[in-house]
Amino acid sequence: MDGDIGGVAPALLVTILFCVLVALCEGIDLQAAGVAAAGIVPEFKPTPDQLGTFFSASTLGLFFGALIGGRVADSIGRKRVLVASVGLFGLFSLLTPLAWDIGSLSVARLLTGLGLGGALPILIALVSESGGGKNRHSGSVAMVYAATPIGGAIASLLSLLMLASHWRVIFVVGGVVPLLLAPLIAFAMPESAAFQSLRLAARSGAAAVRAPASSGGRIAAIFDSFAAIFAGGRAVRTLLLWVSFFLGLLVLYLLLNWLPTLLVGDGLTRVQAAGAQIGFNIGGAMAALVIGYLLGGRLRSIAIIATFVAFPILLVALAKAPAELDIIVGLVFVLGCSVMAAQAFLYAMSPIGYPIAIRGAGVGAAVAAGRIGSFVGPKLGGILKAAGHGPSQLLMDLLPIVVVGSVCALLLAWLTLRNQP
Repeated sequence: MDGDIGGVAPALLVTILFCVLVALCEGIDLQAAGVAAAGIVPEFKPTPDQLGTFFSASTLGLFFGALIGGRVADSIGRKRVLVASVGLFGLFSLLTPLAWDIGSLSVARLLTGLGLGGALPILIALVSESGGGKNRHSGSVAMVYAATPIGGAIASLLSLLMLASHWRVIFVVGGVVPLLLAPLIAFAMPESAAFQSLRLAARSGAAAVRAPASSGGRIAAIFDSFAAIFAGGRAVRTLLLWVSFFLGLLVLYLLLNWLPTLLVGDGLTRVQAAGAQIGFNIGGAMAALVIGYLLGGRLRSIAIIATFVAFPILLVALAKAPAELDIIVGLVFVLGCSVMAAQAFLYAMSPIGYPIAIRGAGVGAAVAAGRIGSFVGPKLGGILKAAGHGPSQLLMDLLPIVVVGSVCALLLAWLTLRNQP
C-alpha cells in the first residue's frame, strides 16, 4: 500500500507510538508510590497498615476507572476516553505533592487511579484492533505492555538519583508528561478503524454484531452490557481471565510496592534496593518484549509454560536466598522477567474472543478484576508486615497464590489458543 512504512500503515505506527507512550506514563505512576515510600515514611510516619492503604489507594481508583472506561469507550469511542483518562491521571498526579498527611496522599492516589484505570483497557483494545492476524495482535499488545515496566524503571531511577526527601519530584514528572501527551493524542492519533466501521454499520441499520457460530445465536448491538461478555460460550474463559488477573496483579503490586522495603529489611541499603527495583523493571520489560515476539510464533506454547512454571520457583529462590547483593539483585531481575512476562501474556489474551462491540467492556472488566487484586496485594503486604512476618516469610506467604494463579493462566492459555494456528 502506498505510504506504508515497511509494510505498516503510518496511522498504525502513530497509534502504536501513542499507546507505548501512555503505557510508559502508566509505568512511572504505578511505580511511584513504592519508590517514594522511602521519603514518605519519615515525613508522615504512617503505620504499616496506613502505608498499605496508601499503596492500595490508586489501585482502588484503577478498578473503577477500568470498569467504567472500557464500557464508555464501546459507546463513544476509544480515542475520546483515552484522552480524558490520560489528562485525568496527569492532573491528579501533579496535585499529589500538595498532600499534607498520609490520608490526603491516599485520596490523591485514589483519584489518580481513576484516570490510570480508564486508559489501560483502551490501549489494549486499540492495539488489538490495529490490523494483522490474531497472533500478531497478541504480540503487539504484549510488546506495548513492555513500556509499563520501562516507566517503572524510570521512576526507580529518579528515586536513585535524588534524596529521599525529594519524593514529590516523582509525582510531578508522572503528572507533567501525560498532561503534555493528552492534547497530542487528541490531535494526531486516529480512532480505531474497526470501531468506526462498527458504529457506522450500527447507525445505518446494518446487522451490528454477531456472536460466533458456536454460541447458537446473535448478540444484539450492545456496547455497555456485562451480560454479553459471558454469552456465546465465553463464560469459562472470562472467569479464568478474571481469576488470573486478580491473583497475578495481587502478587505484582505487592512486590512493586513492598519489594524496596523488604530488600532494605533484608540488609540492602536504600540505593541498593532501588537498583534492584530497576533491575526488576528492566527484566520485566525485556521479558514482555520477548514473549510478545514468541506469542506470534511456533514457540508460543513453550514460552507460556516456561513463564508460569518459573514464577513460583523464582519466588521461593528469592525467599531462601542469602543476603548477598549479587545473588539478590540477580534473582530480583529474573523474577521481574517472569512476573512481567506473565502480565504481558494476560493482557495479550484479554481481547481475544470478545467482538469489537463489547471488547472495551470485556477487557475493562478483566483489568478491573485485576485491580481488585492490585488493591488487595499492598494491603496484604501491610497486614503481614504488621503481623511480624520478615522478608523471607512474607515472600513464602505468596507461594500458594502464585501457584493457583499460574494454573489458572495455563488453563486460560489452553482454552484460548487451542483452536488457533
